[in-house]
Parts: sequence; C-alpha cells; structure tokens
Amino acid sequence: MEKGLRVGVGLLFFFLSAAGVFAQQPLLQVVDKGEINWAEQSIRATGSGAPNPDAPNIAAARLGAERAAKADALRNILETVKGVRIDSETLVVNAMTQNDVIRTRVQGMVRGAQVVNTRYLSDGAVEVTVEIRMASQTAPADSLAATLLPPQAMGTQTQNIPKAGNPIYTGVIFDARGLNLRPAMSPKVLDEDGREVYGSAFVSQEWATKFGILGYVKDLDGAKKNDRVAANPLVIKGSKVSGTGGCDLVISNADAQGMRDMSKNLSFLEQGRVLIVVD
Repeated sequence: MEKGLRVGVGLLFFFLSAAGVFAQQPLLQVVDKGEINWAEQSIRATGSGAPNPDAPNIAAARLGAERAAKADALRNILETVKGVRIDSETLVVNAMTQNDVIRTRVQGMVRGAQVVNTRYLSDGAVEVTVEIRMASQTAPADSLAATLLPPQAMGTQTQNIPKAGNPIYTGVIFDARGLNLRPAMSPKVLDEDGREVYGSAFVSQEWATKFGILGYVKDLDGAKKNDRVAANPLVIKGSKVSGTGGCDLVISNADAQGMRDMSKNLSFLEQGRVLIVVD
C-alpha cells in the first residue's frame, strides 16, 4: 500500500513538474483556425457566434450566440486536429481517410472537446475556445494518442542484455537544435543506418497515453532540470532529420550503440523519459 502511494505521488509530481516546465516556453504550431501546443500536448481552436437579432430577449440571444460559437469552435478544432502529424509520413487527416474506425473516433473526440474559455463581447457576440489533449494523465483513454497509436505497436521492442559497469541514466535528451525538426506525436530516433533507437515500440501504452511518447522543449539547460528526464539525463546531439515530414531524428551510430548497451536503459525508455530540444 505504501509503495503504491509513493508511486502514485511520484507520477503526479512528474506530470505536474513537467507540465510546468513545458508551459514556460510553448511550442505553438498554427494550423488553419487553431493551434497545436507541442510542449503541453494540447490542441485548441476558437469559434465565434453572433446574437440573433430576432431572439425574444437578451438571454435567448446570448444562449444562441454561445451555441453558435461552440459549433464553430468544434468545426475549427476538427480542421486543426486533421493537421496534426502522427509521424514523419502521416497526418491525422491521412489516417482518417484510410481508416473508418479512426475517423469515427476522432470525430467523437471532437464532439466531446472541452470548453476551456468563453468570452462575452460588448456587441453580444460570444467566442468559445475548446481543447483536445494529445496525451492526458487524467483521461488517457480519451486522448488523441489512445485513438491514433495502436497498442500492438507500443512497448514491443526488446533490448540487448545490458553490460555491467555502465552509468545508470534517468532519461535522455536529444539535442535537435539547428536541424529544423518538426514535432510529431510518434517520431522516431534512428541511427545512421536507419535502425530505430527510440520510438513508440519502446514506450508502454500507459505512459504514451498519459504523457506522450516524448516531450519537446526549447531550452537545453531547462531540459536538464526537467523532471521528465529526472536527475541524470544522457544528452545526445542529433546529426540530421529524416522522413518525409522531417519529424525523425538521426544520431550517430556510436551514440546509438551506447544507448543500446546502456545499463538499465529499458525502464526509462518504457516510461517515455525522453526530451527533444528544438529551436
């Protein structure tokens, strides 16, 4: 019981601390009429509604404007979600076109998007902002990751038997500054021969849906203090980007082999204790 409590408190502290650090430097991508915050793993869009001049009273006019604004916001967030990159080859809109189940689930998520802000303007118009989470500790099953990242593709990668005597790291930071890397929900880290060093296959579904496969930050010094990678992160410099969308990161074969040989690296990879530093 006590051990379970410690683990639960630790998870909560990790999430809150990581969210606090990410929020300091948002990584915003404007898509159509909404925005994707890769640091906070959230998607938001705003809609507007005008009051009906034929409404019987002010209250009815405002209620109608609210409903119109929310409907507009839901239309806008659907278009925004469609522009989210799942990986270097696929946008959400591609997955929706190719898979009826995914299309239905995404549309359901949009209908259930959370209202996070409502503004009442002096002319009677209303603006409503709605949000969808790419990953969520409080409702992981309702996250975009749970819809788009198949469980059978996650946590399947086995590791080499670790060599004794190597330092025990608590996470890894990939420095991708200057490489024009584009964020994605399920990027990969590859060696120079194209072999996968890190990606969805290394992360448990539980952690991916709660915290995302990895986190994006803009400051290397801040990343080293981020609780997502804890007290002793390994820092690896990326050499170039890969993939059609420019979302995958390539590191040297030497660094890749070092990760494969690292003692007890599996546990922090399974928990997604990985950050990528971007410009």
